[in-house]
Amino acid sequence: MTMTPPRLSVVVPVRNEEGNVAPLIREIAEACQTLGDFEIIYVDDGSWDQTLHRLKDMRHVVKQLRVLHHEVSCGQSAAVRSGVRAARGAIIVTLDGDGQNNPAYIPALIEKMDSDPALGMVAGQRVGRRDSGFKRWQSRIANRVRGSVLKDDTRDTGCGLKAVRRDVYLALPYFDALHRFMPALVVREGWTVALVDVVDRPRLTGLSNYGFFDRLWVGIQDLIGVAWLISRRRSIPILTEMK
Repeated sequence: MTMTPPRLSVVVPVRNEEGNVAPLIREIAEACQTLGDFEIIYVDDGSWDQTLHRLKDMRHVVKQLRVLHHEVSCGQSAAVRSGVRAARGAIIVTLDGDGQNNPAYIPALIEKMDSDPALGMVAGQRVGRRDSGFKRWQSRIANRVRGSVLKDDTRDTGCGLKAVRRDVYLALPYFDALHRFMPALVVREGWTVALVDVVDRPRLTGLSNYGFFDRLWVGIQDLIGVAWLISRRRSIPILTEMK
């Protein structure tokens, strides 16, 4: 018997988030109850704590949960891509696995996506951020520089809460840190992007896997590369098939 694929796949990359796994999965499942068939795909990116064991246990609690595992950590973008490639839904929702992205906003992203077939992505943009003053400052600087170069009209690409059409995501050029430049690249492919305000919240447990200097110089290189990719897209093909 052929099973009908779910419409929605929620993809969550995690590394060393053992304390956040169970409560966040329950929140995601609750938020998606009104959205029809869905699946939740967690991608464990080479965790060395008990994250993978917690995920295996949660498969018995939330039947929509699927678990993928990277033997070696390959980064957030690679984990998201693994999840999207394995997903069966036509619409993908991504969110961070630390609990700061509130799954309660998932229905709002889907409602917005359904409102316009020209939308390739609906991105959350954080208001009332609960990060430290230094982290907010560095995000403002990074977003300001990115916006001035890419002209993507998006003030917060760092929010992990996004809805994107699976075929659109898979058409994007893949590179590490892709998740930070998706609005500009989705527009490059001829789609439009909508924004939805979301309220961030404190991380549930644990510590961040990222630091300022971990991504500063890499981010500059990525920005230059994305600007080059956009400059090389001359026109969007309009494809028709002869009858």
